[in-house]
Amino acid sequence: MDIALLLIVLLAAIVAGIPIAYSLILAALAFAVFFDHGVGLGMLVHNFTIANDSFPILAVPFFILAGMIMGKGGISRRLFNIATAWVGHLRGGFGVAAVLTALFFSAISGSGPGTVAAVGGMMIPQMVQRGYSRTFSGALIAAAGTMGVIIPPSIPLVIYGVTTGTSIGDLFLAGIFPGLLVSVMLMVWAVAHARRRGIGGTEKIPLSARFASLNQAKGALFLPVLILGGIYGGVFTPTEAAVVAVVYATVFSTLIYRELDLSGLFRAMVSAATICSAIMLIVAAAAPFALFLAVAEAPGQVLGLVGAISTNPVVIVCIVMIFLLLLGTFMETIAAITITAPILLILLGEIGMDPVQIGILLVMFLALGFVTPPLGPNVFVAARTAGVANEKLFVAVLPGIALIIVVCVVVAFVPALSLGLLDR
Repeated sequence: MDIALLLIVLLAAIVAGIPIAYSLILAALAFAVFFDHGVGLGMLVHNFTIANDSFPILAVPFFILAGMIMGKGGISRRLFNIATAWVGHLRGGFGVAAVLTALFFSAISGSGPGTVAAVGGMMIPQMVQRGYSRTFSGALIAAAGTMGVIIPPSIPLVIYGVTTGTSIGDLFLAGIFPGLLVSVMLMVWAVAHARRRGIGGTEKIPLSARFASLNQAKGALFLPVLILGGIYGGVFTPTEAAVVAVVYATVFSTLIYRELDLSGLFRAMVSAATICSAIMLIVAAAAPFALFLAVAEAPGQVLGLVGAISTNPVVIVCIVMIFLLLLGTFMETIAAITITAPILLILLGEIGMDPVQIGILLVMFLALGFVTPPLGPNVFVAARTAGVANEKLFVAVLPGIALIIVVCVVVAFVPALSLGLLDR
């Protein structure tokens, strides 16, 4: 009954249109008032206030700010020039270039909708000029935007690491191969579409011009190497890496590229603060909710429920994947991670799944929520950019969703894909 009240109040508040953070607070408040589990309003307030009192979580605002600065500093155009210079002349190459640009930008921004906005605003008009439909162009960019929460530095992976005590550096490294596999699958989709529609490539660019494009964007391309190399070289922690990323992005955007002045830097800081405040509020609101789930013995009840269905590890993983797919469709990513990660850690840990692999699987399935109705923020951003109806784009992106689900299944059953770079 106590768990039922938590979930009923939460779902009712969400359906009523109350923002997710306030919905979580209302549900936790109802639990504290109506049930006596040795916790009360004081514990609710305490958990709310200490949720963000963590050194690792400081990485979130700094990575967001670094992405904003690089995004406003001309970096997306340079990444686009690299991708088109090297693959644009191939059949379907412009679609491949769009995915590559999104991949590169994801490694800087860590944001799905941010990737779609930055890359889509530049790529979709170019794709339409070269024969791609507005609908397909928008769908491809929306699907490619999911890499923004898989490829490091990923904000959801930071939240998972903080919530579960898992190494953020390990999570970053584990997200590389799954993110690359998603990009390859989307490139295959783009090439197949171009071949089916008879869409050719652009004029081949001389080799000297290709290397020139690499030279122009070397600063942006080096940033992910700096972050991961610094973390695994023991030079700095993930949080310190985020600060280094901000300094690096500021120097390149203002002093080297000279495309970001002080007013632009201020706007980037305001945008980052707006996004970060929303994320931190959700994290704070989810903390007492997750605590009350634990107090009500939700993990044990979930284990008992799943165990009653099957004890076969394959069946258990399939049940979890279906649940995560539905969860990502209806719940905001940060809240979903904070609430479900501790339960999944116990449930999947019982069958021997590594905490890092669990984190990658969780974030990848929740990433699908960026392109599925009714939320689908990537689709809404891409639809506005492409000038296409939201409903039409939700249908057009279905092949991309199917391909990403295939990668998720591979991640679930092939641990080496996410753990191969780790010392496991």
